[in-house]
Amino acid sequence: MQTSLEQRFLQTPEGKEAEAILRACVHCGFCTATCPTYQLLGDELDGPRGRIYLIKQVMEGQAVSARTQLHLDRCLSCRACETTCPSGVRYGRLLDIGRSLVDQRVPRSSFSRLFRWGLRQLLPYPARFGPLLRLGQWSSPLLPAVLKTKIPPRQRPAARPVRCCDRSMLVLEGCAQSAATPNTNAAAARVLDRLGISLISPPEQGCCGAVSHHLSACEEGLGFMRRNIDAWWPHIEAGAEAVLITASGCGAMVKEYGELLRNDPAYAEKAARVSALAKDLSEVLTGEDLTILKIDGAGRRLAFQSPCTLQHAQQLNGVVESILRRLGFQLTPVVDPHLCCGSAGTYSILQPKLSKRLRENKLAALEAGNPELIVTANIGCQLHLQSGTRRRVRHWIELLDDKNRAEDQGERQDQGPRTKEKNRTKGQGPRTEEKEQE
Repeated sequence: MQTSLEQRFLQTPEGKEAEAILRACVHCGFCTATCPTYQLLGDELDGPRGRIYLIKQVMEGQAVSARTQLHLDRCLSCRACETTCPSGVRYGRLLDIGRSLVDQRVPRSSFSRLFRWGLRQLLPYPARFGPLLRLGQWSSPLLPAVLKTKIPPRQRPAARPVRCCDRSMLVLEGCAQSAATPNTNAAAARVLDRLGISLISPPEQGCCGAVSHHLSACEEGLGFMRRNIDAWWPHIEAGAEAVLITASGCGAMVKEYGELLRNDPAYAEKAARVSALAKDLSEVLTGEDLTILKIDGAGRRLAFQSPCTLQHAQQLNGVVESILRRLGFQLTPVVDPHLCCGSAGTYSILQPKLSKRLRENKLAALEAGNPELIVTANIGCQLHLQSGTRRRVRHWIELLDDKNRAEDQGERQDQGPRTKEKNRTKGQGPRTEEKEQE
């Protein structure tokens, strides 16, 4: 694609990056075939190619309007177009640059600015989001049905094992996930403990930065990233094998720390190291001996919803599915698995009508095979899908933990009271007693 960007953009790192991305596009239009919003709306400007043209026009100094902003806002950032693109156009990064630029030139309404600011002040902070969620859960019986479906039931996860093993990995607790579905990381800790891996959770860490970054508060997002790097770095220097992330959306963000902080002399090298160490839970488990878990999923029919951040951003399509099949679970067929469920971070809040249509389509595809339950790999997808169905939606790691907890309970009944120094299989260390059940 030929470009004639204004010099004031070309003199910035973002402008140079955007020009390189724009020049990679060859106008082929393959991206429109896999774009969820183009599939729904049929408008070229609501597809990747059209949005690329809009961003190009803005950077060339042409008029920009609220209509331009709307077409960019409607994008899910699912990056299915990147998987399809034969030219390797980094559309997701171009969109982030374009949105930030348009927001600078097209002021949003006072309500819109306040609402977006409120999301940034609430969602990334578990100490703020958690109590509000608890209030919603407590008052759920009194709420209208439309609100009640959006509030997940409270989880009471079993205690995590104490640190015991020679191998260790850092774990990102996340913001919304740590408050809404704390059993996800608890289950991951218990499963990995059986495989001889201890998880480290530094209290100084926080949100991955995705909420702020994708709401065009880029510097704020970088602040969250630097905070996490500072929290993780001493443990990385001490030999932590990986930065483990159980939410694929957060994983996609952490894997981009190196790119986003490459121009920061104080953090560029550390950020690159963190991104290299960042691993989705499926990447870790696929290389381990899972026979230790003694899991037999035979007879259990599951529908797996592969989050966009897993299959398109992290390019890990099929990895979770292979683990589940390896353990005997039967996966039902899902049509159009590449299409987004409509969650997309804050998209389900900011674009509720489009988000709902996408959720309905996704649930129809997932439930067509009459699965026992739906499993996914991302907190946003989990909560969004659950709000539209009575069928249970869980994180896939919880299925692997179910067997472990049942076995632990059986051992306690057979052996009676035990200390945490109980003999264990080689590579496994002591485990705490369960205090609560989900």
